[in-house]
Amino acid sequence: MAKFSKKRGSASPEVSTASLPDIIFMLLFFFMVVTVLRDSELKVKVSTPYATQLTKLEEKSLVNYLYIGRPTPKFQPVYGTKPRLQLGDKFASIAEIPLFLEKHKVKVPEAKRPRITSSLRVDGEVTMGIVQDTKTQLRKSGQLRVNYSAKKRAD
Repeated sequence: MAKFSKKRGSASPEVSTASLPDIIFMLLFFFMVVTVLRDSELKVKVSTPYATQLTKLEEKSLVNYLYIGRPTPKFQPVYGTKPRLQLGDKFASIAEIPLFLEKHKVKVPEAKRPRITSSLRVDGEVTMGIVQDTKTQLRKSGQLRVNYSAKKRAD
């Protein structure tokens, strides 16, 4: 029978960690370049009115933003100058509000869904007709937590 001998001194070399900081910084720069910070491009002119008694919204992830205003000059040749509703990143009609709310509701955990708030960012020079239609559609969709965005008045 053959005799088996143990090989001594054949341990595997340690993994070099000298390039680890380089890899971490490359990943950091990659995510900084790829990350999108703004949810939507504002396509309507919104100059919110001033108010004195304001409350701050606690959880921004539970807020739907609905913008109402006149299209910016860039979009006026296509959409005209009448006040329009913007949901997310596109112009929408009042009838599209329930679908917009449902898309947001699916992303929120079920325990937090009753606390979802719709925030109306309305231009100060817009007539109340489109605002009232929007509020009526929100009510029909079951969205009863609605607030108006405003800027703090300097006293």
